[in-house]
Amino acid sequence: MVSRLPSRRTALTCLVLTAGWLLATTSVQAGEPTATQRAAFKQAYAVAQQGGDGWRSIAAGLRDYPLYPYLQEAALEHDIQQIDRATVESYLKQYPDWIPAADLRRAFLLELARRQDWNNFLALYQPGLGDTLSCDALQARLASSSALDFDKDLATLWAKPNLPDACDPVLNAAHDQGLLTSARLWTRIDRAADAGQPGTIASLANWLPTDDRATAQRLAQALRDPAGALTTAADWPDTSRNRQAATLALTRLARRQSANADTAWQQLQTHFSFSEQQRGQILYALALFHATDFDDGALARLIALPAAMQTDTSREWRARVALAQQNWSAVLAAIDAMPADQQQDGEWQYFHARALIALGRNNEAQQQLSAQAGKTTFFGFLAADKLDLPYAICPLTVAADPQREQALLANPGLLRAFELYAVDLPKLARREWTRALQDADQATLQVASDLANRRGWYDRAVFTLSSGDALRLYNLRFPLASQDGVVPQAEQAGIEPVWAYGILRAESAWMSDARSGADARGLMQLLPATAELVAKRNGLNWGGGDTLYDPATNIVLGTRYLAQMAERFNGSPWLASAAYNAGPNRVDQWLTARGTLTPELFVATIPFKETREYVARVMAFSVIYDWRLHGTAVPLSTRLSAIGQPYGLPNASTVRRAVGCPAVEPVSAPAAPSSASNASP
Repeated sequence: MVSRLPSRRTALTCLVLTAGWLLATTSVQAGEPTATQRAAFKQAYAVAQQGGDGWRSIAAGLRDYPLYPYLQEAALEHDIQQIDRATVESYLKQYPDWIPAADLRRAFLLELARRQDWNNFLALYQPGLGDTLSCDALQARLASSSALDFDKDLATLWAKPNLPDACDPVLNAAHDQGLLTSARLWTRIDRAADAGQPGTIASLANWLPTDDRATAQRLAQALRDPAGALTTAADWPDTSRNRQAATLALTRLARRQSANADTAWQQLQTHFSFSEQQRGQILYALALFHATDFDDGALARLIALPAAMQTDTSREWRARVALAQQNWSAVLAAIDAMPADQQQDGEWQYFHARALIALGRNNEAQQQLSAQAGKTTFFGFLAADKLDLPYAICPLTVAADPQREQALLANPGLLRAFELYAVDLPKLARREWTRALQDADQATLQVASDLANRRGWYDRAVFTLSSGDALRLYNLRFPLASQDGVVPQAEQAGIEPVWAYGILRAESAWMSDARSGADARGLMQLLPATAELVAKRNGLNWGGGDTLYDPATNIVLGTRYLAQMAERFNGSPWLASAAYNAGPNRVDQWLTARGTLTPELFVATIPFKETREYVARVMAFSVIYDWRLHGTAVPLSTRLSAIGQPYGLPNASTVRRAVGCPAVEPVSAPAAPSSASNASP
């Protein structure tokens, strides 16, 4: 590590200015950077992230390289505790509109707040940098003996149910100045209760008058431990706030343990004088979560809900419970009770038709199925299978537009985005992409996505082309990316390549650096612990969790894990997809409860909304990828093998469905990649 004497820092400032001027005067048409430049940048960036000036000798030939300022910012941010305001201001002046300049400003402001160097903080501060820095700015004003004005300084922050720790000194000062009246405290406590933030409630309770503190803490307990709160609720006085806490605890417990919530409700409904709205909230929660458990009487509970308490979710679950019971008259009634816009959802159009068929009303059913069969969706493909029609896939390609393409290639921000992706900095690349195209029209976004696709940056099209006719740009939205080895690795693992493609597309949307809150990583979103076990089971090398960001490694392990899931469920790709998302043990539980249903009914009755939609998405994506690879597709209904029956991989004799374009219908946009299942319906 080099020393950081003042003279060196002055020299660094001069170099920042000089390098910036050289970059600013470099034409964006200077040509594609070379592999040598990229290799040098990657090496220099790794060194810069360790701080100091060691990166400079490596980057000596990169002064006109478009990402050169990223090197300087990386080194400065690492050394944030040693640098001074003059150094930061020099960088900001040279690159005022650059993303790394904004990052450096934010990092240095946080450092100045840590130092409590409030004069320099206020000199660099800009509004709109987030709650933490907003509160730091208020701390800076307080340090100069400025009084707080609630409406001007705190009202916006006060409206938020949760705030960062940096706001604690500001709130303490507001309390000391008498600004946090009981009315204001209760207003924020109510917001926190609605948002499920017990910590906020507990901290605010300490500022309430003594008589109110216990009441507020009951609200916090209702969120944290609803079962515990309800064990003592019968001893609470029948006050407005206690009724609020009891209502909150009952609705929270219903989600987790509907039977126990029922018992508590029977005990408390006469103890408290609940309002009609509170009674409705409790009855709604009980009905809804008895339904997600598919309990006896759940359908009757949902039907009995007052009209004012009905929601799209409760009406949806009325239909799902009826489907689980295969009570087709009840299915029709449930769908007919939905508002018109909900009835138009493809799932309910399909199941309405299925109910009509089951009740012998085939002509009416065929009309609805015909309308769905023209759509490139899970239920559209199922409808086409019912009618034995070709799948309706109507592809578009990006129209040639040399002028627009050249304009994009003259956009410095977009060029930086492409270059950041080329040097394996995809997070930074996405930020430059978003800024460069924030005001672009649809035609420009399509051309930009095509440019990204040609560079192997596949996820841009998936996230950018998400509405209207752009959804039909299947070659961009469903890339094949053969260089990553999906087809050969899937074949070696003994699974269908098109299914592996469907899983990958649903998991990460081709974002190779994707990482979930549960630490699932890479294209196929594998947990490191799972990947390690898969590697050992298959005799493969394991290089640690970060290797999952390498597409080839991720696909090798992901396809093997898919094969394990398929083996557990008789080769069934749709059940294995559910297990891949929610875990095989949960799928086993659902099979025990409803394993006699047909596949389409079983999918419709999966309790987790995310998993239901995930299975439908993966299977629809598999059809599209089958078409992309072969021009035809194995029928979706063939891949939805019956529960308990072995699924055989398609072969040369497998009947395949033709694909045509009888009508142009928009397809549904894919949901954002997800990584954690939730039990909420």
